[in-house]
Amino acid sequence: MSRFLQLVLDMFDGAAPAKPSPRPKPRALHGPHQPSEPLGQVLPKAHYAHPRATRRIQLGNTDVAYAFRRGKRRTIGMAVGPDGLEVSAPRWVTVGEVESALREKSDWIARKLVEMQERQEQLGATRIVWADGVVLPYLGDQLQVVLDSSRALKKNSAQFELAQPGPLPLCHTLRVGLPLNAEPPQIRDAVQAWLMRQAKALFVERLNHFAPQLGVQWQRVSLSSAATRWGSASADGAIRLNWRLVHHKRDVIDYVVAHELSHLRVMDHSPRFWETVQSIMPDYAQRRRVLKDEPLPPWS
Repeated sequence: MSRFLQLVLDMFDGAAPAKPSPRPKPRALHGPHQPSEPLGQVLPKAHYAHPRATRRIQLGNTDVAYAFRRGKRRTIGMAVGPDGLEVSAPRWVTVGEVESALREKSDWIARKLVEMQERQEQLGATRIVWADGVVLPYLGDQLQVVLDSSRALKKNSAQFELAQPGPLPLCHTLRVGLPLNAEPPQIRDAVQAWLMRQAKALFVERLNHFAPQLGVQWQRVSLSSAATRWGSASADGAIRLNWRLVHHKRDVIDYVVAHELSHLRVMDHSPRFWETVQSIMPDYAQRRRVLKDEPLPPWS
């Protein structure tokens, strides 16, 4: 097995990537095997355009402009993110084969485009307004940002104050060393820096907790800011985790950590992989569902 093989945990889609085919025949990495119903029953007449679209295809009643790139890979990959459909393919695959694969997965593409549009509309209503007193989720509780330019805090530094026990969810306080008239980007960057430090420390702790249970050894962990992935694992022991997981409860974070560590034993999403996850986390399916169903506010 190549030491550069990498598995990812997608932020918006629970579907697992298929294993690469040993023959030079393109296969889609995501989505159902066959459309279950005509595209017109899933997606009404509409137009979806990726901002970096280079190709366009008509899928049923829907015009889809998608971002397309070629690379050193053995399969055709499809992903629907906040910007729309992205497709990647091996250099030897013809455009006709790519479009054939897209039509084969048209039901999945249609469903994901609709789901993503609905998710983005929902998130837009909860967009963070960076100002004194803004509240955001933190480890399943709430965190209120308070700007404090007193001498007690250095500029851009942050001080966490634990909330007193009371009604759930708790609302903790993060005092940030900035004046009340600080610009939104300043506030955002200071809060993000603090959250990333907390995320890194927590991830290391949980990796060290679960790795012995699985009999694996991770080599390094890095933070990701990916828009559509919660984490990834490479065969060489490198783990990447999205720092925005700190918005979720600890048991949900534990699921992602256990998921990625399990890939160090099984580098695919076969039944044996899910049995590995279940061996240390019997309720992983419930935690996985929370991760998928509870969207986080846009970070901008």
